[in-house]
Amino acid sequence: MAQLSIQFFTGRPTPVIARDLLGKRLVYDTGQAKLAGLIVETEAYCGVNDVASHAYGERHTAYTASLFKSPGTWYLYQIRGWICCDIVTQETGEPQSVLLRAIQPLQGVATMANHRHRQGVAMTNGPAKLVQALGIQDRKLDGASLLRAPLTIDDFQARQPETIACSQRIGTTPQGPHADEQWRFFVDGNPYVSGMRKRQVNQQTLGWRR
Repeated sequence: MAQLSIQFFTGRPTPVIARDLLGKRLVYDTGQAKLAGLIVETEAYCGVNDVASHAYGERHTAYTASLFKSPGTWYLYQIRGWICCDIVTQETGEPQSVLLRAIQPLQGVATMANHRHRQGVAMTNGPAKLVQALGIQDRKLDGASLLRAPLTIDDFQARQPETIACSQRIGTTPQGPHADEQWRFFVDGNPYVSGMRKRQVNQQTLGWRR
């Protein structure tokens, strides 16, 4: 198992990092068990000049402080009562990040289903859903480095997408700098991608290269 290094999250544009996270494994150690899934959907947020970013316009508050920390830092935030998680990219002081939007469960599936009170695709096909499936219910991991936190990303059992699709980000401000960028990336044909319709699912490969 190879945990992603801090270098993975620097030296390249954040949208490129968001694409490269597809197929990597998100892992959460609950203390009793490890829960894991392949990342199948991400969104890039590109800092103070991106109207959809929480740091847009140099917004630097106690709540968003983690965005300005070193690469590989977790930024957990609450939206409409639900927790979502971003991983910080770029150098310290450059508040760019990638939102993890969906995972394909690999390990601890029964526990995830119990956390979500759902089975199948509905367990993890959305940013708040995947966090809830892992059993994360608060922002305690906000500001933690993936190198030391129980929540991490590695390339163990990583898969290569057959096709990476992109679109505008979901639920973002419709106007303003970078509002219409194609910065949402997903494994085309994977059923766990949010909004993926059954007729679009590749039932044989789930969107992965064989």
